[in-house]
Amino acid sequence: MTTLEGSPLGKSTGYPERYDPALLFPIARSDARQALGLTSELPFGGADLWTAYEISWLDALGKPQLAIGRFRIPADSPRIVESKSLKLYLGSFAQEHAAQTSELVRRIEADLARACGAAVAVVLASPADGRATRIVPLPGESLDELAITTDVYEPSPTLLAAHGPEVDETLRSALFRSRCPVTGQPDYGDLMIRYRGPRIDRIRLLRYLISYRRHAAFHESCVEQMFIDILHRCTPQALTIYGRFLRRGGIDINPFRSNFEVGPDDEARTARQ
Repeated sequence: MTTLEGSPLGKSTGYPERYDPALLFPIARSDARQALGLTSELPFGGADLWTAYEISWLDALGKPQLAIGRFRIPADSPRIVESKSLKLYLGSFAQEHAAQTSELVRRIEADLARACGAAVAVVLASPADGRATRIVPLPGESLDELAITTDVYEPSPTLLAAHGPEVDETLRSALFRSRCPVTGQPDYGDLMIRYRGPRIDRIRLLRYLISYRRHAAFHESCVEQMFIDILHRCTPQALTIYGRFLRRGGIDINPFRSNFEVGPDDEARTARQ
């Protein structure tokens, strides 16, 4: 593992067609988390749910096979993998032969576990399987129709406030945008906030979510910063943040962080994914 500057992200690269696990580029979670004041005692659990739409290999007779891959990386893993390196790694199976899909699953699970430092669950589904391609909106009441005025486009936790009676509610927004910290490209996503605690001011919450618009950070860090800010500023007893980000390079990344839920009710993609 080396620094992010050594990753293939933002660089012109070739596309190997022979299996090579060395293409995976691990990134330690610790640096981004230290910047948020997090220690090894995390205030949340959860996982990063990755979907890869461009997986192809050859069967024993040389016929191309296709799959949609779903990877679940635990939130407490010491490392993640940089997304372009995962794209290159998956592409390296293009001319590899595998008699059974299960062979590929075992190999990918082992390689990702080695890179991430934790067990990674891998599912390869046929694109013809409707369960792999379902479109379901995130649950909750949308904030996006609220009338607001704002000019804050870097994360500002002071925008957040909670008051009034305790509630148990689920909110969502499709207005989230941040930027890749390496390339500066925009990253768009849908967010779900589920909590139990003092009622969060919805206008202030929407302004807070929009404040990430020019922020340069990976999806996982954005969701974790939101979790910490809402936890500290709004003091909910229970909190879940779930982001489903638009795909790039044939991969979408969907961080789930919660202090009371194991995972999302449904891992189906959203309409924009």
